[in-house]
Amino acid sequence: MAGLLTPERVSEATRALDLTGVFANGMLGGVLARDRDLDLFGFLVIGVISGLGGGIIRDTLLQHGTPIALTDYTYITVAVAGTLLSFLFDVSRHTSGPAFNLLDATALSVWGVAGAQKTLSVGLGWLPAVLLGTITAVGGGAVRDLLLGHTPRVLGGRTLYATVAALVSAVMVVCSRLGAPVVGILAGIVSGTLLRLAALSWGWRLPSHRDWRPPAPRRRDG
Repeated sequence: MAGLLTPERVSEATRALDLTGVFANGMLGGVLARDRDLDLFGFLVIGVISGLGGGIIRDTLLQHGTPIALTDYTYITVAVAGTLLSFLFDVSRHTSGPAFNLLDATALSVWGVAGAQKTLSVGLGWLPAVLLGTITAVGGGAVRDLLLGHTPRVLGGRTLYATVAALVSAVMVVCSRLGAPVVGILAGIVSGTLLRLAALSWGWRLPSHRDWRPPAPRRRDG
C-alpha cells in the first residue's frame, strides 16, 4: 500500500485526473458554444479557455516559468479534443448526468489541489496557495462565462463551486504544513468531490443577501 501512495505515483494520478478535467471542461465549453450558435473557431476559443484558463492564470501570476499548458502539448491537445467532441456531437444531454457531475466535481478538486501544491512548491505562503488553488479551479470557467456574456457562476447564484475549490486548497495547505502532502492530495480530492456532489444533490448555496434564511426542513407525513 505504501508503494501506491508515493509522491511520484500520486503526482502521476493527479496529472491524469487534471487532464481528464481539461477534457471535461473543454467539452463543457463546447456545449455552451453550441448554445450560442458559434462557429468552429468560436468553439475552439471557448473550449480551450474553459479547459486551460485557470492554470494559465495561475502560472502567469506565479511568474515561475512558462505556463505548463504552453510547454506540455498534451494539455492543449486534450482541451481541443474535448471541444471537438462537442462540435461533432450534441453531448449537452450528458453534461447534467451523474457521470459528468462526478467528473466535474473531481476536476474541480484536482485543480484546487494542484494549484495550491504548485504555489507552495515555489515558496509562497498559505494564503497565496489557497487563492491560486481557487483560481486554478475556477479561472477558466470565469473567463469563458465573461466571453459568452454571462455572469461567472463563481460569483454566486448557483450551488457551491468556488467555495469547494477554496476548501480543497486549504486542506492541501494544512496537510503540507503538517508534512503530509500525499495525504493532502488524497484528502483534498476526496473531500472536495464529495462536497461538490452533495451541493449538487441538495442544492447547497451560500447566502445571497442579508435577509437570507436557510430553507425550512421538509416535514414527513405520518
